[in-house]
Amino acid sequence: MDDFHLNKKGMTVRVNNGHIESAISQLKRRMNQEGVTKELRKRRYYEKPTTRRRREKAEAKIRWLRKKASLDPW
Repeated sequence: MDDFHLNKKGMTVRVNNGHIESAISQLKRRMNQEGVTKELRKRRYYEKPTTRRRREKAEAKIRWLRKKASLDPW
C-alpha cells in the first residue's frame, strides 16, 4: 500500500474481484459493530439537553431492570 491509503481516515472496505455486494455487506456489518448507524440516527435531529437527560435516565432504568431480572429469578 502506498502512503495515500495509509493516511486515509474513515472506514474502508476492499473490493475483491469486482464483488461489490459482499463489500457493501461487509461495510454495513462494520458500521453496525462500530455504532455508526445508531449515532447517525441519534444525531439526525437536535435533542435538547433536558430531553437527552430524561431519555438517558429512562434507558438506565430499563437496563437496571433487565439486569435485576436476569440476576434474581424470584
